[in-house]
Amino acid sequence: MKLATLCYVRQNGHTLMLHRVKKANDMHQGKWNGLGGKLEPGETPEACVIREVAEESGLHIHTPRLRGLITFPAFDDFEDWYVFVFTADEFSGSLIDSAEGILRWIPNHELDHLPLWEGDRIFMRWLEQPRFFSACFEYAQGKLVRHTVQFY
Repeated sequence: MKLATLCYVRQNGHTLMLHRVKKANDMHQGKWNGLGGKLEPGETPEACVIREVAEESGLHIHTPRLRGLITFPAFDDFEDWYVFVFTADEFSGSLIDSAEGILRWIPNHELDHLPLWEGDRIFMRWLEQPRFFSACFEYAQGKLVRHTVQFY
């Protein structure tokens, strides 16, 4: 099982997205994603998301907001991934040249036009709601085959 975070940093009607085009053998190659990564031993999801956003973007997010939890069974064909999904609209610092990919502020109304994972198109809409969500997205050979969600 892998534990990870995913954060959508937002400002003035834009969301900071990462175009995954720099790393070899990247399971996200060519896709646009939010920022985040795997939890280190003993690390809380909040500490992880703050660290990962800083490492990937140079931005230091303040008071990230936990919006949901997503389960991805055998997402990498081997292990289940549990992803804590955050948003952040308060930050300091300046963008860096990320080793993970190309960072861009994308207007929110254009997000759906990016090459995203199919499930991202679904759950990113839920970030506009005030309720917490717990979801499961099942993929087979890179294609979404089903999803479920519960709102709280």
